[in-house]
Amino acid sequence: MEHAINPTDGARIAYRVTPPGPEAAPDATPILLVHGTALSQAIWRGFGYLRALSPERTVITLDLRGHGRSDTPHHQPAYGMELFTGDVVAVLDTLGLDRVHYLGYSLGARVGFSLAVSHPHRLRSLISIAGAPGTGQGAFDRVFFPGALDELERGGMAGFLTGWEEASGQPVDAVTRAAFSANDEVALAAYMRETQREGRVTDAQLAAFAMPLLLVAGTRDPERLRAAEHVKSVLPAAEILVVDGATHGATPRHPEVLPALRDFLARTERRTIAPVAD
Repeated sequence: MEHAINPTDGARIAYRVTPPGPEAAPDATPILLVHGTALSQAIWRGFGYLRALSPERTVITLDLRGHGRSDTPHHQPAYGMELFTGDVVAVLDTLGLDRVHYLGYSLGARVGFSLAVSHPHRLRSLISIAGAPGTGQGAFDRVFFPGALDELERGGMAGFLTGWEEASGQPVDAVTRAAFSANDEVALAAYMRETQREGRVTDAQLAAFAMPLLLVAGTRDPERLRAAEHVKSVLPAAEILVVDGATHGATPRHPEVLPALRDFLARTERRTIAPVAD
């Protein structure tokens, strides 16, 4: 595990590089994988993404601030979107990478949409899995269960997980439970409070996206499905994969998703795309 430093506030951001296999094309663009809320870069190994993607290209994973082995500040202003995007840029700069394919799940996708606005020249493509260009008040109540953030602050992660299981009527899977339980609860609550205050990427900003865009959403994740369909309406060139029967948590693990995104990456690599001015 290595660390990059966000120069804005000195936050240390943990990342890991998985080198490509011997058959990878020498000019294959690396891909950066960015996890969702309360998870960490460990999910990409558990969900099979490292095994599927690393034979073809370098894979970079990171822990967003407040998550995993990155710094976990306890004050809300430390979780502004410009700091999240700055964390990603710090990792790319540390590695000397000008451009990457960017794949984000949930929170990671939201960071990706904002990065595509602030640093479009750093993205060869953008893949959003169960993501949206913004959130808003009550987002975590809608994704997890009513009162989720209050329960996290009152009952800690154990209370949060219990409430989630009771609301969904099924147990949280072992991989997700382990990832959530590894979090600093105070930092996680501060992030959740702050992110609900953030603005969203506007339709005018979306319409200006020049990089290839793939949107993935499950039919049992209606809020993210509506968001994907809205982005598609604003940016008709975007591709969309609707995963039948997938919930928010199940979408990245659905068997249709990895083959579809590998195909998207391969087609994107065959295109000649002029760099986008910053």
